Amino acid sequence: MFKHLLRLCIAVLIATPAMATTPRDILLDAAFHARDKSVALAQIGRAEAQADALLARAPDDHEAALMQAMATAYRAKLRHSRSDALAARKMFDALLARDPKNAELQAAVGAWHIDAVTELGGFLAGAVLGAKRSTGLAAIDRAVALGGNRAMFAGLAALLRLSLDAEDEKARVLAETASHAPTPSEMDRQMRRSALAILVPLRAGDTEAAQKLARQSLPFGQIQR
Repeated sequence: MFKHLLRLCIAVLIATPAMATTPRDILLDAAFHARDKSVALAQIGRAEAQADALLARAPDDHEAALMQAMATAYRAKLRHSRSDALAARKMFDALLARDPKNAELQAAVGAWHIDAVTELGGFLAGAVLGAKRSTGLAAIDRAVALGGNRAMFAGLAALLRLSLDAEDEKARVLAETASHAPTPSEMDRQMRRSALAILVPLRAGDTEAAQKLARQSLPFGQIQR
């Protein structure tokens, strides 16, 4: 009986995917796999709590500080919270001031601005949050330039540009780059898959379908908000 139970436990462990354990893992899972808003918010809260605990032990932990900022930005997106959006921008700007050549930070700042403009329109995004299309585009361009040709940066830039403008001519070039770029992390692999997906309607000349798919492929794009 004991051997039977042991074999059963081992089989269950093999069949069950490893649970996300780091704040980054949890946020990635929430952003691209959650289909329910409340579930996603709970995951964001868990990632934020872990990041807070890491920062309490090591205030200079850059990764934890970035994940704290990302959690705040993600919560702002799901809750349409102006206070969280402004808090996230303040966190990103502070991190970027210390490390302006960090491609991931540039991408985060660019996404913050472009998400706001896409959601609210240029006038309201500027008036309510201080978000600017030009600032967002410049930041994601810097991210691509600094990112060492990784799929993460070219793919995210393609999605963001398309989400903002279905006729953006650089989006297809970036998607083509991402489709065969290196994928050292899960986020890189996610962005390469998304790039390959949007290239199908782009190559067919269906920019409206490409834009719809790009928006669905961005964080929480599958959740009704």
